[in-house]
Amino acid sequence: MQMMTRNVLLNMELEEDDDEDGDIVLENFDQTIVCPTFGSLENQQDFRTPEFEEFNGKPDSLFFTDGQRRIDFVLVYEDETKKENNKKGTNEKQRRKRQAYESNLICYGLQLEATRSVSDDKLVFVKVHAPWEVLCTYAEIMHIKLPLKPNDLKTRSAFGTLNWFTKVLRVNESVIKPEQEFFTAPFEKSRMNDFYILDRDSFFNPATRSRIVYFILSRVKYQVMNNVNKFGINRLVSSGIYKAAFPLHDCKFNYESEDPSCPSERYLLYREWAHPRSIYKKQPLDLIRKYYGEKIGIYFAWLGYYTQMLLLAAVVGVACFLYGYINQDNCTWSKEVCDPDIGGQILMCPQCDKLCPFWRLNITCESSKKLCIFDSFGTLVFAVFMGIWVTLFLEFWKRRQAELEYEWDTVELQQEEQARPEYEAQCNHVVINEITQEEERIPFTTCGKCIRITLCASAVLFWILLIIASVIGIIVYRLSVFIVFSTTLPKNPNGTDPIQKYLTPQMATSITASIISFIIIMILNTIYEKVAIMITNFELPRTQTDYENSLTMKMFLFQFVNYYSSCFYIAFFKGKFVGYPGDPVYWLGKYRNEECDPGGCLLELTTQLTIIMGGKAIWNNIQEVLFPWVMNLIGRYQRVSGSEKITPRWEQDYHLQPMGKLGLFYEYLEMIIQFGFVTLFVASFPLAPLLALVNNILEIRVDAWKLTTQFRRMVPEKAQDIGAWQPIMQGIAILAVVTNAMIIAFTSDMIPRLVYYWSFSIPPYGDHTYHTMDGYINNTLSVFNITDFKNADKENPYIGLGNYTLCRYRDFRNPPGHPQEYKHNIYYWHVIAAKLAFIIVMEHIIYSVKFFISYAIPDVSKITKSKIKREKYLTQKLLHESHLKDLTKNMGLIAERMGEVVDNSVRPKLE
Repeated sequence: MQMMTRNVLLNMELEEDDDEDGDIVLENFDQTIVCPTFGSLENQQDFRTPEFEEFNGKPDSLFFTDGQRRIDFVLVYEDETKKENNKKGTNEKQRRKRQAYESNLICYGLQLEATRSVSDDKLVFVKVHAPWEVLCTYAEIMHIKLPLKPNDLKTRSAFGTLNWFTKVLRVNESVIKPEQEFFTAPFEKSRMNDFYILDRDSFFNPATRSRIVYFILSRVKYQVMNNVNKFGINRLVSSGIYKAAFPLHDCKFNYESEDPSCPSERYLLYREWAHPRSIYKKQPLDLIRKYYGEKIGIYFAWLGYYTQMLLLAAVVGVACFLYGYINQDNCTWSKEVCDPDIGGQILMCPQCDKLCPFWRLNITCESSKKLCIFDSFGTLVFAVFMGIWVTLFLEFWKRRQAELEYEWDTVELQQEEQARPEYEAQCNHVVINEITQEEERIPFTTCGKCIRITLCASAVLFWILLIIASVIGIIVYRLSVFIVFSTTLPKNPNGTDPIQKYLTPQMATSITASIISFIIIMILNTIYEKVAIMITNFELPRTQTDYENSLTMKMFLFQFVNYYSSCFYIAFFKGKFVGYPGDPVYWLGKYRNEECDPGGCLLELTTQLTIIMGGKAIWNNIQEVLFPWVMNLIGRYQRVSGSEKITPRWEQDYHLQPMGKLGLFYEYLEMIIQFGFVTLFVASFPLAPLLALVNNILEIRVDAWKLTTQFRRMVPEKAQDIGAWQPIMQGIAILAVVTNAMIIAFTSDMIPRLVYYWSFSIPPYGDHTYHTMDGYINNTLSVFNITDFKNADKENPYIGLGNYTLCRYRDFRNPPGHPQEYKHNIYYWHVIAAKLAFIIVMEHIIYSVKFFISYAIPDVSKITKSKIKREKYLTQKLLHESHLKDLTKNMGLIAERMGEVVDNSVRPKLE
């Protein structure tokens, strides 16, 4: 095949400046011609340029002007001769590189056609078409699986007798027809007759054609610099030589194509997937995969499956919430807090020095009632359930993923990933490959690699410490602003005043601190996204997969600390190291350490989760909808002068937003952070799965709307799984068991209440004759004599705040006058022992169940295994039988010829 006849390369002198001069190298099969770059390139005999054609006035056309050759890719550049600020030297060099690149594309067998923009005469659109021979050659190189024969294996419905019920949820099959299934095999040109080729134009679907063309575009060379080849469309786009490179959408999103041969898949996806009226329907995953590729398809398959599993978690979470809500009136300890004769008579010690007054316990009445909703037996049940749920989700997702691998032909995915152009550009060091024993170029030595890794790790550590510093700043804010609220908010509860009734100093501090924490989180998040990309670029991973995995770990590590650090502080540190009123612990020698409400810090953790999780979901959805829409709106207003002209398909797509190099990376990151909120702290907020469910239902349609209406079509990519996100979720699932057990043990008051009910409400420690919760509040509040302040360096802060001698505080300590006054009492040690025992028992039970579930549920179902084996057997049999037929036919021809030779040699002797 006369495809790779010659290459045109520009030989550049300097590595970092693409505008330096060099030589043009024309490579042929039998010779290499070196020509200077100065002078007219058009005079070179071996230089090829695309043909210029006028737009034919068909806005929905996906073909060249001849109407026969399909457009597989579009390259866009700005004509250097018509630029307003025409820098002659720079523009000429860019033009030479571009023309060299396009000439090499033609040499590789691609066909190009150029057309000027109808609205901006400076823009030129180069349409790329891959003919049959090119598609076949590269399909074999890329190991693309293509149809051998229709699949005759029967598929069983997952719902069986429920088909009538789920029909309303499924995509209308009369609109989106099910794809015909085939047995497939990696394409081989030598066995072309074995493949199911009914029509050459439809054998390679548009997504596959775009993949093949992009594979070529990414590998075609255009210059040589210091004996290092420069190649790839990505580098040309990033350097500004081309403004964009993308495959075409097949039609407008809101209208079907006027071309009857066009399937209008984009319109179908918008109508049955992205439109709000389809919000209750299942996703057309096969069509998504066909149009956008497996990498996009697997993301939406995972997000859809995660959302389905959240439905079960949300139902159980709402049931536990309702259980707590219904039983809040039966909460004995809350009644004691609100009782004027109990909580109204308990004088609590000031929670800060000098400025904070003494206060009555019953001012926390409303917060104690709300705490009863979340700190109930239902919370314990839900925490155990979620520990099992997350394992079921991950294991069943593996099975679903295996089914998709079979259905989408990615079971034995063979991809040889190309080195990134940024990596190749830095390859200056020559080493001997240990395997091939040949010379190869690498960007840095072993010492240089160690230095880069050290610098990158240090940068990541610095930013993590910066986040921790911001958390400390929030803590200082809490301590300082609590003093302000304590002095300004009224202390006498008034049932008619909602501010006095609900907005206590603790609640006001918690809400404002949570809002400020959320704002700081979003600011640091925006800054670190850029920093993480800079660090990863400096690290210089070899392939795009390595790049994404490295960036994934950096971003997740940062986001983990950024989003969860404040929650970890409230759950496990706040109120745990405060000392007691006679010997309080001070931050920085000035600020007294923060205390929890008498009912614990669980309600504050719930508030923090609600604000961060809800605020993040609202902000992300608004940003995802508004940003691309506003950018496209601005673009339309800028082109208003040419709005009356008929615009071709490629120009309409050019004015859409580019998806970005990282694709769906940020969508994955957003969902994984949400997954952490749903699992790590769910013991404090059983409504988290419900919020996540509502958000995800909207997220699926918002992402679908973005892809189909606001963004250019992405280059279809193959993918077997969700990549590095799977082990991250497994790590979160393991950590979630520990965090939820510790929240129940150390953050909630469930264990102290159980210890009191079973041990300290009856003799020898209690006065009741039966197990009861009566007297719990009085038993859990210790007594302090205000004259017993022990810090000699500070003045007694309680003198002058009132005529009080005794006050109460939240702890389990001996009263004044006891032989071991202010030391932890027997109740404290019983509670600590019970907490530790609870954590050990809960963890072991859940981990044992998780292990059993993981062992009992295989990653690949028996049916899927049988299908894979059956298809492999039938495929090998089909190819083997075809090979035997060819061999038998050839052997027959050889035998006939040998017979003729023997006859011709024997006949003369007989004569």
